[in-house]
This record gives sequence, structure tokens and C-alpha cells, in this order.
Amino acid sequence: MTSRRDEFDDFVLDAAARLEATCGRAFPAVEFAVEDVPRGPAPWDHREVPLGRLYPATSARPARIVVYRRPVETRVTDRRDVAALVADIVTEQVAGLLGVSPEELDPGFGE
Repeated sequence: MTSRRDEFDDFVLDAAARLEATCGRAFPAVEFAVEDVPRGPAPWDHREVPLGRLYPATSARPARIVVYRRPVETRVTDRRDVAALVADIVTEQVAGLLGVSPEELDPGFGE
């Protein structure tokens, strides 16, 4: 039996793998993580609770994309919608890292 947390982790990994297959060599070096809630507001947050964040690469580590499980789960009414929202969040964050629009990475973005 898979827990909700494990299932959420799988949604993030599946979304990342789908984008990686689409981008091929252009896919950036990035780590993916899931946290329950954001640790605090980032200077670039605009008073909303973020669903995900992109932390740029440093000389010591690659870029990191974090998806926040509890805020995502509160935005949907059906468990089936979690995977779709996670896919959009991952697409949006990877697009930000690459400097392209999410629609360039995934023509079905937001549907």
C-alpha cells in the first residue's frame, strides 16, 4: 500500500521524468524535493503561499526545485487532480530555470 506522501513524491518524479524525456540533453542539472510546507516567505513571494520554488544553482550544488505537498493538496478537491497540478508546478519551475515559457516545454500546460 502506498502512502499519500509516497504517491505525491511519485507524482513529482513522474512529472520530472516526462519533462526530461521531452527535453533530452537540454534538461538542466536539477534536484527535485518535496516538503510539506514552505519554511518561510522568500523575498520573491507575493503574499501567496507558494506551491513550489526554484532555488538557483550555486558553486556547491545544482539548482533545486521544491514542491510543497500540503499547499498543493489544499488547492484540489480530488486526488486525481493532484498529479495534474504537480505536473504544472514542475513544468513551470523547470521553464523558469531554462528561461522559457511553460508552454514551450509542455504544450498542454495548464489544461
